[in-house]
Parts: sequence; structure tokens; C-alpha cells
Amino acid sequence: MSSARCTIRGTLTPFLYPFPGDCGLVSSRSRNRFRFVAASRRCNSTATPSTSSQAPPSPPGDPSTDDKLAHLDPSPESYSATPFADRCVLSIHGGAGGHGCVSFVREKYIEEGPPNGGDGGSGGNVYIQAVRGETSLHKLARRSLLKAGRGKNGQGKMRGGERGADVLITVPVGTIVREISRFDPITEAEEAYREAEKYGESPHEETRGSWRRDKWLVFPGSEPSKVARWEFPPLPKPRRSILAAVQPQAPIWLDLDKHMETPQLLVAGAMGGMGNPHFATQNISRPKLATKGDEGMQLNIQLELKILADLGLVGLPNAGKSTLLRALSNSRARVGDWAFTTLQPNVGTVVLDNHKGRPIVHSRRRNGELRDTFTVADVPGLIEDAHLDKGLGLGFLRHIERAAVLAFVVDLSAGDAVAALKLLWKEVAEYEALRHQELNSETERRMVDWKPPSEVQAALFNTNSPEPLPELTMPPISSKPWFVVASKADLPETQENFFALQSYLAAVKKGDQPHPSARRNAWMKKLQVVPISAIRAEGVETIPQIVMELLED
Repeated sequence: MSSARCTIRGTLTPFLYPFPGDCGLVSSRSRNRFRFVAASRRCNSTATPSTSSQAPPSPPGDPSTDDKLAHLDPSPESYSATPFADRCVLSIHGGAGGHGCVSFVREKYIEEGPPNGGDGGSGGNVYIQAVRGETSLHKLARRSLLKAGRGKNGQGKMRGGERGADVLITVPVGTIVREISRFDPITEAEEAYREAEKYGESPHEETRGSWRRDKWLVFPGSEPSKVARWEFPPLPKPRRSILAAVQPQAPIWLDLDKHMETPQLLVAGAMGGMGNPHFATQNISRPKLATKGDEGMQLNIQLELKILADLGLVGLPNAGKSTLLRALSNSRARVGDWAFTTLQPNVGTVVLDNHKGRPIVHSRRRNGELRDTFTVADVPGLIEDAHLDKGLGLGFLRHIERAAVLAFVVDLSAGDAVAALKLLWKEVAEYEALRHQELNSETERRMVDWKPPSEVQAALFNTNSPEPLPELTMPPISSKPWFVVASKADLPETQENFFALQSYLAAVKKGDQPHPSARRNAWMKKLQVVPISAIRAEGVETIPQIVMELLED
């Protein structure tokens, strides 16, 4: 028995069983909007559907097909555990300034020359830049502490020290930067300076004559007994780098939602110390002291991905999401025929234009750039009552709201596909309601009248500790564009299940059936279902076309 020769209208994609004439997946508007590559494909399908999940043997002498199917059904040696993190906390230290130099002119016939010590170099700066090639924060999560370089010390002959090395933090596009706490020595010094002036005291007189070892640097040949009797001049006024005016104001809250051509300054380096020529006076022509460099600012920030990927794959365990990710991209995600094969999100990149010919789809980003890739996130499988932290819990439901477009992967061979889709949407809707309640509770808590703590409370609790940051506010999941991917359609007795799923989505789109999330204002514009066989790489060619259309809408 051989299946009839058929194609899905508008895609030239063959499949295993015939479809009625009105089951086209791409509208005429989308065909006019995008220019698809009409690559020649075989229009006859396999004669006998196989009950095994193994890929069929490829034609002899076709190494490209062999490599393709081997990539979809790999051996355990080809698995690659891709590290992933969508949230991390970093401690950033700006570079400290170099020390000033105590030096004097030493030339022939000049026994006691004037001072010529150079100033210390400024500390290094910390920059941040969102780049399109990054997809995870795991590299930064491993380090947790980033320090810019200290400035070099000043030298003789009025030579200033070199500036410290800068640090560049590269993050994925769509990263939110939020400040947790900071410690700025210059700010504290400025506050002490203003406090002294407020009460009519001279800040210079407070520091006159005192030897502060953390601020002053004395000539190495000086005797400690004499240094203790020195009359030290007042400390200079606190200074800031010119670049400090460019860094974001506290508290920092940055939304890096676009690719950045140039990095943005986060923390400016501290100023270097002053050389001994700054302290020469009429009474002291050869000062034997200089100032040390200022310490850099310490900043604790939280990085969190607002958009995990352009497309998020949502489904029950063992629905074929990881195999679909392998079919769409060159990801080496682990696959298997058991539940919870995926324990953390896997992000793959789908190449639309490899610059070897015409791209599969012509699409542009919001800024007008031609889109050549998009990212796909394979989210771990959801089970019933996942919103109650069962299975892999709430941590992975959180990843779903960080995808721009959702693809619900339903296994046609695992029972009623409509019931499976409703179960997935039920868990997503319950999680959305839970997040809404948490947001309301957080808002009410912050609106309560604040009262200063008593002395007993201040002794029991550390009131200076930073308050935990609230969760990011994301758009409702039900308002995101979505479509359905019917996987494992090459297995027998899946045709009726597919038609039932297709009829249900058509009824939802017309309004005859409520949205599966039962939410008002849920997205129902272009509901469609794509039948695929990920293990055979059949039917997946139309998915990039649908994703590009939904991303532009």
C-alpha cells in the first residue's frame, strides 16, 4: 500500500497522508510578503510507515542525507551538554587609581632639585555591550566577580602612570541590568566634605597635620620618627573621573534590547594619586609626600534575560522537542525516547541566510536590518500541575514567558492531541495567574506606609542590607503569537488525530471554541498547525516561514 502523492499548499513540502484542499498553512498574504526558495524536493513519501523511531536508511551515494539523518538520530557520543543561565549576579569593581610619585630633579650641579614626581594613572573602566551572537549568561555566572585594572604609579620626570586595563562585559540582546547595591568611596568622601561645610567647619582643617596611611605616601628614605612629627597639608578635595558623568545614574536599570555597536560605560575608574609637586609651598619647597590613588567603586548588579529566544518550544515530556531543535539547527541537544531527556533549556540558532545562495526567508528586524538568523529554545517538558512546582517546576515555566513566539509541540501518537494542547495551555494559564497575583502582592507591599525601625529592630536586623529585587514584569503569555507543531506524524493512525487538532484550531480562530487558556484578549489571529516528522526532517521547512511572519506581526 503506497500513500498518495501530495504537497502542502504554498510550501512544496511532501507528507505521508493526503490533506483536503483547504488545509493550507501559509496564507496568500504571507506568500506575497515573503519570497520563498522553490527548491526541488521529492513529492512521493515513504510507502510504508514505520513504527520504529529510528530514521529510515538513506539512498546510497547520498552522504548529505546520511549526515542529516545521523544528526537527527545521534549516538550518545555526539551529545553536547550546552551550559545555560538566564540570570546571574555580578560584583563589578572599577579600577583603583595608581599612586603618586615622590621624586626630585637629580642633575649635575643640582644637589637638591625641585620635585618632579608624576601623578598616578586612572583606574580601568567597566563597559557592557549587548551583542547578537550571545545566547546565555553562563560565562558571566561562572565568574561572578569582575575587576578592572589598577592604574600604574607615577614616575619621576613628571611622567604620569598608565591607565588601568578596561573590562568589557558582553551579554545577549534582551538583557535587563538592575542594580542591587553599590559602595562608592568618593561619594562617602564627598558627603563627609559637605557635612563638615554644613556645620561651618573647614574640611581642610580636619585633615591638617594628621598622617593617614591610607591616603598619604611618604618618601622611602624618611625616618618614621620624623614623619610622625611632620605637619601634613590638608587632603585634596575628592575628585572624579570625567567619564563618571557618562555612567548611568543610580540605581542602574538598563534594558539592552538592541544590538550595540559601541559598549556602554557602567563604572568609571577612580582617579590616580597626586605627585609631590602638588604640595610644594613657599615654606616647603621639596615636599616628601604624595597621595595614594582612590579605590574604585564596587557595584553589585543582576543580569536577567528578558527574551530567551525568538521561538520557544513548549510541550509534554517526550514530545520530540529536542529532535525538532536538531532538525531546525545544528544543536547537539540530547535526545531519547524517555521523559525528561531535557533538564535545562537548549538554545539553537536557525540560519536563514548562509550566504551560499538565496535565503530561505527574507525578513527584517525592527531596526530595518535584514534578519539572517533566529534562535530557538527547547524548554524542558511540562507535566500536569507544573504550576504547583511539580515535575521540573516553576523554574522552567519562567522560560516560556521569555520567548517572543511559542510553538506548542504535540505528539500525535500519544493520544488525544486536542487534550494535550489544552493541558499545556492550562498549565501556562495557571502560571500566568500566579505571576499576576505575585505582582499585585508586591505592589501592595510597596504601597504600605513605611515606618522607621526602632533601636531594638535595628539591633536585631541589618536594615542596611539591600532589598531583594522584584521579578521582572513580562507581557502575558496568552498575548504572545503561537502555533502548533504536530510531531511524529509519520507513525501510523495519526491522520485522524491531526484532523481533529486542525478542526479545533479552526473553531478557536472563528470564535466557536474558547481560547485554550480561557483568557480574555488572548492571541488568536493566525492559528495554524504544522505536521512534521522531526526524525525524518520532513515538514520542518515551513516552520522558519511561519516564525518570521509572526515575528514581524
